[in-house]
Amino acid sequence: MTREILVVDDEPDIRSLIVLHLEREGFRCRSAASGPDALREAAARPPALVVLDLMLPGLDGLEVCRRLRADAATAGVPIIMLTAKADEVDRVVGLEVGADDYVVKPFSPKELVARVRAVLRRARPAAGATPVLAAGPLTLDVARHTVTLHGRPLALTPKEFDLLRVLLEAAGRVLSREHLLNRVWGYARADEIESRTVDVHIRRLRAKLGDVGSRIATVKSVGYRFEEE
Repeated sequence: MTREILVVDDEPDIRSLIVLHLEREGFRCRSAASGPDALREAAARPPALVVLDLMLPGLDGLEVCRRLRADAATAGVPIIMLTAKADEVDRVVGLEVGADDYVVKPFSPKELVARVRAVLRRARPAAGATPVLAAGPLTLDVARHTVTLHGRPLALTPKEFDLLRVLLEAAGRVLSREHLLNRVWGYARADEIESRTVDVHIRRLRAKLGDVGSRIATVKSVGYRFEEE
């Protein structure tokens, strides 16, 4: 089945360039030029992934991201945010509100297509993965891509789901930031901003897990470990 991408950017040339390269790679695309238009398009038919510019008229990309994550119909849709090179703070904030990845402008269309493929690939259950992972009141079903906490469904973004899965699969072992960046984001090496990406997602995941969140332990100068019971 051809996957549909929603491309959101207020600059027609950039929007057309992204659509052109994605369609060349076999994706189907819809586009929107403003924040409100993006929300309407996503609500009408949730896409497989959203490429979302940070600077938009009407509603900026951060607010669009927040609203997509708050809507049950689009909460699990992966989001790649486009940011200006100087906006490092905005990149971190974007990850905090639920973006799964970011691409810095000016960008290579080939890099963007590669990021889209990588995010979509990681959103699918891995072949041979343990079907269900559990830790006390927390249960993660790999095949169904669902998480429950104390018997209730827990809404996680695709990256939060992948991060939790990797931590649970290695429960009791310390995982470095570099390892997590490679397993969850597909980055071959870590720089300062990418290492902060892990920290932002860990902080957000702990908050969503409530009392279970304290079991994600920080190992100073190394990384993180999900504590076994």
